[in-house]
Amino acid sequence: MTNYTLQASREWWSQRWLDLLDSYRFKKRLERARTYARQGNVLSIEFKGAKVLAKVQGSEVEPYKVSLSLDPFSDEEWGYVIETMSKKAVFAAKLLAGEMPQNIEDVFTSNGLSLFPFTLSDVHSKCSCPDKVNPCKHVGAIYYQLGDRFSEDPFVLFQLRGRTKEQIISDLRQLRSVHNDKTQITDHQQPITNTQHNVNIDSFWQYNEPLESSLVVIAPSGSETVLDVLGSIPLAKEEENVGNLTSADVVMKYLDTVYKDVSQNAVLAAMNLGGS
Repeated sequence: MTNYTLQASREWWSQRWLDLLDSYRFKKRLERARTYARQGNVLSIEFKGAKVLAKVQGSEVEPYKVSLSLDPFSDEEWGYVIETMSKKAVFAAKLLAGEMPQNIEDVFTSNGLSLFPFTLSDVHSKCSCPDKVNPCKHVGAIYYQLGDRFSEDPFVLFQLRGRTKEQIISDLRQLRSVHNDKTQITDHQQPITNTQHNVNIDSFWQYNEPLESSLVVIAPSGSETVLDVLGSIPLAKEEENVGNLTSADVVMKYLDTVYKDVSQNAVLAAMNLGGS
């Protein structure tokens, strides 16, 4: 597989990490480091907190011990970053799906941070080999191996900055839940008060301006009233009734009479023809 094919198959965040190593001017050393990474000389890689500890088999019988780390962000800095992530659903969704958002760096730069190291000097590495130049081929092999791991799991990059996958997912879910609750309260549970809308109940139904007569049509109610729509009033049944009428029938008949009287008086009042 050519270097071009390898580069095309890597995720962008993994390639960004390897581009930093490729800027190293000792190309022969990089070639040996790449060979070590590809031929299985890296015996183990594990995290201890935010630091990577590894063993690389060199020319000696005993493997060399390699450590690599970035400057971790503080709890306060991570708090700002997670808060910013949680406000954008696309960031939370992609990260929870194991994908690195394309503009993830904006989240960090907006909080005065940088996810990726600027130069190799920002990456702290040590090796137990006698080579005085850093990075040596053993450290370089770990660089390449981490690039592969970044492609498989972008959260490895976050762990170098001090937060594990579990911590980030937990914090994101918690903050997304809080944001959703606030949105629901804003959209559906906002109380409406008289003070808020300056409503004067005493004059709410009054309109003292003259009406345009050509636009006003006054007509009595039709044959079906609101009482017909509501149906019989649900009163408890009684054994005795009046004229074969139940208590509910008596009440409904009375309400029907009152309704008709009120409707008639309303029409008369609207037409200024008198009535009470």
